[in-house]
Amino acid sequence: MGMNFKRKLPIPKLIKEQFPLSESIIAYKEKRDEEIRKVFTGESNKFLLIIGPCSADREDSVMDYIYRLKDVQEKVKDKIIIIPRIYTNKPRTTGLGYKGMIHQPDPTKGEDMLEGLIAIRKLHTRAIAETGFTCADEMLYPENYRYLSDLLSYSAVGARSVEDQQHRITTSGMDVPAGMKNPTSGDLSVMMNSITAAQNSHTFLYRGWEVESTGNPLAHAVLRGYVDKDGRSHPNYHYEDLKLLASLYAEGDYENPAVVIDTNHSNSGKQYLEQPRICKEVLHSMRHSDDISKIVKGFMIESYIEDGAQKPTESVYGKSITDPCLGWEKSEKLILDIADLL
Repeated sequence: MGMNFKRKLPIPKLIKEQFPLSESIIAYKEKRDEEIRKVFTGESNKFLLIIGPCSADREDSVMDYIYRLKDVQEKVKDKIIIIPRIYTNKPRTTGLGYKGMIHQPDPTKGEDMLEGLIAIRKLHTRAIAETGFTCADEMLYPENYRYLSDLLSYSAVGARSVEDQQHRITTSGMDVPAGMKNPTSGDLSVMMNSITAAQNSHTFLYRGWEVESTGNPLAHAVLRGYVDKDGRSHPNYHYEDLKLLASLYAEGDYENPAVVIDTNHSNSGKQYLEQPRICKEVLHSMRHSDDISKIVKGFMIESYIEDGAQKPTESVYGKSITDPCLGWEKSEKLILDIADLL
């Protein structure tokens, strides 16, 4: 019964001092953050692709994948900004199963959160240093955000976390765009309330400190579909859904109204091969409505080297051990197709 306090983990400041960033990386990240910020403010008409594995499970295949993205980014740089997904902590519906690299730096071995903290910092740092990509991660634990806060260019708040007060107000202290997903029930008012909370300033308890946040004007909606009371998946990326979201933004007091469409999860019914079709439908809706075109800023796509998914005990290189992902060849074609259609 109860909790066993195993060991005190080093605070983020110590991990950052132990694994610091070079001056050139810090300056480069500022420049890239500014480019991404301009997409959300409407100053840039570039399109965002937050793309990558459902979960970053091992450093070698994730880096291989990101190197491949680098080559494609060069081809589409006039239209698209790619933000690789390096999702190192994963919410689990039942709380069971692989919770990401922060828990298990090696998915075949036991949990080790100190090794995990070091592994995720190393991976995100390698991505910037070697490929020039500042990446996205999901904020599963609000108190862990600071371990990576100097590395991330995008943060996602998941469907199961978006109603939680601490996730909302921690997001209000971030200086990068944060995607607030609609909850699994699909209730858009919950998502809109979370955006309001994240865009405003707060005083709150964080890591044992009394903290003041300034509000995050780049907090925005992510539509990921939803599940009904009978457990069936329903999409919310269709034309009518996007018109409804545009009207909700227009009725409220929001800075930088924006949405990123998650093409997997309940939008695809986890049928990962539907992702290219979903992207093309949304781009079609954008061409037919100025209201939709103004708010849709990008896609969140689950993609890896191999199609599909496997059990964590299997060892197919570059194949997801959580949700099924679009394989590399289909992903590369999709990125080039999106650039052609923009």
